[in-house]
Amino acid sequence: MGICGIPWWTTDIGGFHGGDVNDPTFRELLIRWFQFGTFLPVMRMHGSRLPVTPIINKAGENREKTGADNEVWSYGEENCEIMVKFIRIRELMRDYTRSLMAEAHEVGSPIIRAMFYEFPEDKTCWDLKDQYMYGSDILVAPICHEHAMGREVYLPAGAWWTDARTGKVF
Repeated sequence: MGICGIPWWTTDIGGFHGGDVNDPTFRELLIRWFQFGTFLPVMRMHGSRLPVTPIINKAGENREKTGADNEVWSYGEENCEIMVKFIRIRELMRDYTRSLMAEAHEVGSPIIRAMFYEFPEDKTCWDLKDQYMYGSDILVAPICHEHAMGREVYLPAGAWWTDARTGKVF
């Protein structure tokens, strides 16, 4: 989307309709989506969750509804802890994110970048569809498969890569 000239692209974390706050499968999806959202230009949870409560108007009609709570603490203690961790990571990146937004405004550089944008000479980068750069410094490789606890990541040659969790340099 950034290459198309839409630098502020994002997604409604958790989807807009559906998503049952009590469903363990949805809670797992929400965590992965929240982690992904941490490394987008705009990070927001937005939507109407299940179960819904009908709203009856003065005429006694049931035409509206409101969804379940959608705050980070609404998905259980374990999920809340993980989401708060990623909110803190996002906050640590505030100055970096603002610099990316300024760069997008001033020269049109995308904030989220296909790997080939930063590594145009690396043929493999032209085919990568599930990892990207957040600006020029952060490689993001979301876990996209149910129940997965890790994944392979392609590290283009010609750069130093530091694992943010361990500090190990590649």
